[in-house]
Order: sequence, then structure tokens, then C-alpha cells
Amino acid sequence: MALRNPAFDNPAFQDKKAVQTYPGGRQAPGLTPPAAPTQYATAQAAGTDAAAQAQLEGMYAAPPAGAIETDRMSVEDTVWKTVGLFAILVVGAVAGWIWTMAGVSAQNPSPNMAPWLIGMLGGFVLSMVVIFGSRKKVRPAFIFAYAAFEGLFVGGISAFFEFIWPGIVVQATLATLTVVGVTLALFASGKVRASKRATKVFMIAMIGYLVFSLINIGLMLFNVPIAGGAFGLLSQTFMGIPLGLIIGIFVVIMAAYSLVLDFDQIQQGVRNGAPRQYAWLGAFGIMVTVVWLYVEILRILAILRGSN
Repeated sequence: MALRNPAFDNPAFQDKKAVQTYPGGRQAPGLTPPAAPTQYATAQAAGTDAAAQAQLEGMYAAPPAGAIETDRMSVEDTVWKTVGLFAILVVGAVAGWIWTMAGVSAQNPSPNMAPWLIGMLGGFVLSMVVIFGSRKKVRPAFIFAYAAFEGLFVGGISAFFEFIWPGIVVQATLATLTVVGVTLALFASGKVRASKRATKVFMIAMIGYLVFSLINIGLMLFNVPIAGGAFGLLSQTFMGIPLGLIIGIFVVIMAAYSLVLDFDQIQQGVRNGAPRQYAWLGAFGIMVTVVWLYVEILRILAILRGSN
């Protein structure tokens, strides 16, 4: 099975027959469409045809049904839910930034790392609740809470990096928006699509990166000399080039492809006729990937600024 964003590890986004399995699907009990009425006489048939024609004309004149009317997931509804979650994230980021920098003074020049750590731990716990709990029921309240904690984390780590390298947050934000925008444009135009071969390569690369990250963290915790520097092994150089830059470029490419997988899974959910509530999972999955992309770009820029 291909490694994908765990937010989309749900039958609604993967199985073509998922509409028969999740609650609220088209084939769920009680949702079977009624049989067509039987015509008993010519007069009744004529009256039925006239009524059907009038109804059909009314349907053509009416505006197209949206996600609310159909209670089905749609791309437009997912987009608006994504915007709403990012609005919550921005508010949380502002709070995290202010909290981080509130105690900084000439006597205490160190930013407060509590928002960063609280947001990271809270976001991780809530992400696990959302991912595993969504198999039974999608609960938007937990996704809202995740966005708030993730905002606290993003604001805290951004303020910390900005304190050390002024201007780095604007650079990272612009770079992230550029990558997301280009990826979305290429996907919408059909020039970039998820493929089985590319997804397998992504799976192998992602597992390798996770293993490398765990090793790097372990070496830093035990103060191994080879992992010296602010970013451990990533602070080392290879042929004069920071290792963090080399690996970071590949990670950004992986994050961009992860976005492609996210967009593809959302389209799959729409094609499967997933209930409208699953749009929250689509928005949640995009947020997870974008935050990962932003943090990686922030680290790349910090490594570059630090090496200078």
C-alpha cells in the first residue's frame, strides 16, 4: 500500500466502492431511491409526462445543487473549509508569536519556547485523534482545535527563527505560497498527476527521511560530535554544501508531491460521493502537508543563513 497523507487513510478517499461502506453513503440503508411509478392508463401517462416535463424545466431553470443541497463532498466546499481552517491557524499563529516574544527584553533576550512545544504536542495528539477517530465519525471540533494548536506551533517556531534570523519568516511564507500555488496550478491543468510508480518512489523516500530524522534526533539528544550544530547532521557540509540544503530540496519536492496526492484523494472522495463531512478531512490533510512544507522551507533558509 502506498504511503500517503494519513488524513486520507479512509475508504471514502480510496475505495471506488466506498459509497457502500461508510455511513451516509449512497447505498446506505434507507437511501434507496423509490421505484418509478407505474402508468395504468393513457390519460394518466399523458398527465405524468406533462408533470415530468414541467418538473424538468424547473430543474433546468433552478441553480445547480451544491454541497449543502446534496449533502455530498465537493471540491468547492473543501476549498472553503480549508480557508476557514487556515484562518484559525493564522489567529493561533499570531497568539503564539505574541506569547513567544512577550518576555523578551534586554535582561531576558531569550524567546519563550512554551508556545512552540505546547502547539507541537497538542497538534500531534489531536492529529492522531482526528486520523483514527474519523473512521467512525468526522468531528470538526477536533479539527478546529488541531488548527488552533498548529497555529500556536507555527507562530512560536516562526517567532523563534525570526528572532535569530530577521526576515526569514517572510521568505519562508513566500516560498511556501509559491510551491503550493505552482503545484495547484500544475495539478489543475492536468500536467501533474499522481502515478503508482511516483508514489512508490515517494513512499521509499519518505520512509528513508523519517528514519534519518529519528537517527538525527537521537544523535542530538546524546550529544554525539558528528551531530553537532543547531540542526544535527543537517548542519554538516558535503563538498562545501550544507547537508541540510541537499536533503531539504528533496524534502520540499516530496512535500509538493504529497500535495498532489492530497488533491487527488479529494477528487477521489468527490467521485465516490462521500458525505459532505468528509470535506473537513480533505481540508485537514492539506493543512498537515502545507505546515510540513513551511517548516521544512524555514529550516532550509535557517541553514543557509547560518552557514553565511
